Amino acid sequence: MDDAIISSPANPHIKTLIALRTRRTRSERAECLVEGHAEVDLALRAGIAPIALYHCPELYPQTGSPGSPTELLHAARERGATVVRLTRAAFEKAAYRQGPDGILAVVPALNAGLDALILGERPLVIVAQGVEKPGNLGAMLRTADAAGVSALIAADPVTDWGNPNVVRASKGTVFAVQVATATTEATLGWLADAGIPLLATTPAAEQRYDEIDYRGPVAIAVGAERTGLDAAALTAATYRVSIPMHGLVDSLNVATTMALVTFEAVRQRRQTW
Repeated sequence: MDDAIISSPANPHIKTLIALRTRRTRSERAECLVEGHAEVDLALRAGIAPIALYHCPELYPQTGSPGSPTELLHAARERGATVVRLTRAAFEKAAYRQGPDGILAVVPALNAGLDALILGERPLVIVAQGVEKPGNLGAMLRTADAAGVSALIAADPVTDWGNPNVVRASKGTVFAVQVATATTEATLGWLADAGIPLLATTPAAEQRYDEIDYRGPVAIAVGAERTGLDAAALTAATYRVSIPMHGLVDSLNVATTMALVTFEAVRQRRQTW
């Protein structure tokens, strides 16, 4: 069956795609956007079933993209997605990136709660409290995927997992990592009930991050860019650690902090494998 074709940038489908850039519409429709060959390919490989896939052959990249456009369209159709072809003008209106590559999908929103998380015997959990910048959340997701963490929890989040800039910065790994959203209070209670010690990162801590034994269950917590972790998280923490600074600044970017501490945990755990 030939794909439906949309040529007008004023088409209602295009208006809906544009509206999904806003958190309110994502919440109301329980949907989010995934733009780009690489990101859509990773989402499909992670088991996501798209609701719809929009494509524009005129904009396909010539080389360098994982999964050919034909393969992506076939995989989306197999999972029940509506596949729609857009003209260049219509696609460029719908796309939120500069220089789009002709692939844009609508997928179910990532709104899982803590109860949906499935953990193993030695969970390595990341808690991101109040992190504001989508780029930082995206970078943390890439680290979480690379390190094989059990889950990444957004506690009292300022943005949502479906924010297009989070999806883009994560390179699609937001669909490969178990993610959840909760209040700080609920997160701390859930960790306590699960018997997972909380490790809080803070410049004020005297203990170094590499002096802790990470080989058992642990949740690594990082806080908002400007204020760090709040008093509730610091009080609930079993450990408080810092990263030694040898220059004028007293701390690192939140995503960098998370990466350093997470890979220290991974390094130690490899010694027990």
